[in-house]
Amino acid sequence: MQTKRTIFPNKLLPYALLAPQLIITIIFFLWPAGQAVKSSFEREDPFGFRTTFIWFQNYTRLFDDPEYLNAAARSAVFAVGVTALSMGAALLLAVCVNRLLRSGKFYTTLLVWPYAVAPVVAGILWWFMFNPTIGIVPYLLEAFGYRWNHRVNGNDAMILVIIAASWKQISYNFLFFVAGLQSVPKSLVEAAAMDGAGPFKRFWTIVFPLLSPTTFFLMIVNINYAMFDTFGIIDGTTSGGPAGSTNTLVYKVYADGFLGLNIGSSSAQSVILMLIVIILTVVQFRWVERRVQY
Repeated sequence: MQTKRTIFPNKLLPYALLAPQLIITIIFFLWPAGQAVKSSFEREDPFGFRTTFIWFQNYTRLFDDPEYLNAAARSAVFAVGVTALSMGAALLLAVCVNRLLRSGKFYTTLLVWPYAVAPVVAGILWWFMFNPTIGIVPYLLEAFGYRWNHRVNGNDAMILVIIAASWKQISYNFLFFVAGLQSVPKSLVEAAAMDGAGPFKRFWTIVFPLLSPTTFFLMIVNINYAMFDTFGIIDGTTSGGPAGSTNTLVYKVYADGFLGLNIGSSSAQSVILMLIVIILTVVQFRWVERRVQY
C-alpha cells in the first residue's frame, strides 16, 4: 500500500503554517528558559542595579544547602504520593463507570468537573475541609482519637497537599483510563470468563496489561504535574509550611526568587528542576517503556 504524500505548491506555505506554534514556543518556553539559564550564572543585588557573573557558584551553594536537599526529598515523596493516589483512584473510578451502561455518561460528566477548578481554588477548598478549627475532616478524625492539625504537624501538612493535588488530577487520569478500558476487546474478557477466570483475575491478567500504554503515558504526565504544576495548590493550602515541611522544589523556586529576592539561586533551582524532569522522562522511556505492551 503506497502512502500519499502532500505536496505544497508554495515552498513557504509549510513554514507559514508552522510559524504560529513556533512563535508561541519560542516566546513562552525557549526565551524564558534561556533567561533562567543565564540568570543562574549571575548574582544580582536586591535592588537590581548590579549583576555579577559568578559561574557555577549558585549551583554549588545549592548542593551544599541542607534545606535544598530536604526540599528535593520532600518533592520525591510528594510526586510519588500524588502519582500513586491520583492514578489509583482514577483507575478505580474508571472501572466502576465502565461497568455502567445507562448512567455512565452522567457520572463521567460529574467526575470531570474537578479538572476545571483552578489550582488555588482547589487548595483553598481542601484547606477549609481540613481546617483544625472549622473543618469537617478534623472533626471526624477526632472521633477516632486522632487530632489533625496541619498547621503544626508536618506529616499532616504533606498528606493535605498530596490529597489536594491528587483530587485535582484524578479527572484527567479518569478520562484516559475510561478511553483505554473502552478500547479493550470484550471478546478477550468474555473468553477468560468462559474459562473460569474471576473478575479480579480477568482485570489483572487481561485488562490491565492492555492498559499499559495509557498507564505509562499518565505516569509521565502525573510526575511532571506534581513537579511543576502544584505550586498553586501548595500556596493555597500550606504556603510551604509548617517549618518548610511542604516546601517542595517548585515552591522553593518561588520562595527564594520572589520572596527572598535571590534571583540567581532561584534560576539555578528552576534549571535543576527542569533537568530532573527531563532525566526522569528519559529514564521512563528508556527502561520502563520496555514493559509496556502495545
